[in-house]
Amino acid sequence: MKCLKTEIQDLYVIEPSVFEDERGYFLESFNLEKFQENIGFVEFVQDNESKSFKGVLRGLHYQKPPFNQAKLVRCIEGRVLDVAVDIRKGSPTYGKHVAIELSGENKKQVFVPKGFAHGFSVLSKTAVITYKVDNRYAPEYDAGIRFDDEALQIDWRLPQEAIQLSEKDKNLPSFKDLDSPFNF
Repeated sequence: MKCLKTEIQDLYVIEPSVFEDERGYFLESFNLEKFQENIGFVEFVQDNESKSFKGVLRGLHYQKPPFNQAKLVRCIEGRVLDVAVDIRKGSPTYGKHVAIELSGENKKQVFVPKGFAHGFSVLSKTAVITYKVDNRYAPEYDAGIRFDDEALQIDWRLPQEAIQLSEKDKNLPSFKDLDSPFNF
């Protein structure tokens, strides 16, 4: 397992070792000891899974303290563009993002620490995403920012007319109106 730093501090891309032969493949999707050695201590408490169709865009979401969450995200089927935006006040990369393609084929994962807004767009016919979180979902602490905010300049790799959003995501506030509860 390789834990690769990104241009944003504390945000990592994880490339597992994959062992393939004529029967298929095997990979270790999570190893606590290696994770803590490379990234640090995170106590994951829940695993989530979602299936989405081409053009679906989920995000950009985060939970406010005390229910803020770190996530370990992977795509086990299909292809998505996974995006994490640094919303930690005082961070040298505040408002910057990392976008990485995750797929069932490349088997990469992204560790999204607390203090980031997160989302993904589905690039294939369907996609199945799994993610570990270190805090429970608390709807009253759920928040987000607009996926298409001009200040963020995110290329979701989908034509605007093909993007499918939930009603909640259509009504998220802009980045300029964000009063981030996170500090660097």
